[in-house]
Amino acid sequence: MNIRKIFFLLIPLSMFLLTSCKTAKEKNTADNTSETNHDTNTMVMATPPVIIYKTYKDYHKYVPVTLSADKSAIVSYPDIKDVYYNDTLAYPTRLAGGFWLDNRGIGPHAAFLKFTYEEYSQLEATPAPDVLFQNILETDPFKEIYKLSCERDTVEINKIIKSGLSENCKKIK
Repeated sequence: MNIRKIFFLLIPLSMFLLTSCKTAKEKNTADNTSETNHDTNTMVMATPPVIIYKTYKDYHKYVPVTLSADKSAIVSYPDIKDVYYNDTLAYPTRLAGGFWLDNRGIGPHAAFLKFTYEEYSQLEATPAPDVLFQNILETDPFKEIYKLSCERDTVEINKIIKSGLSENCKKIK
């Protein structure tokens, strides 16, 4: 395997690790509960972070991909089978104040493709990164992106937005 392939495999993994939620032990401590199961065979599933964002234009129907920091290449993109969330197409959820709740994988280096979720899911095969790169709508579509430390509850998220995004929020763009 050449160095370029290794590089493109490590970037999405690194991004996931940097943006993942609290560990189970941290969550238990925050909830004032103790960790009683010390069984090393127990698997703890990480939940994706709660990300909300605003864009300059309406891109909610379009599939996001992740670009390199210099925006010269796609470093992460979904398979045609990976554009679903809870068994439906992963369109973001509309929130208050023009925000969207991410259901797919938005980050500060995300861009949107010319493919809608529906079009992308119906392709016969996942296009190669260079083909996807040629089909980018916008490389800098975001006005704001926030990572929230709350449950994935739209009522709670809308309250946070309406209160001015001052609590439980970390601005990432």
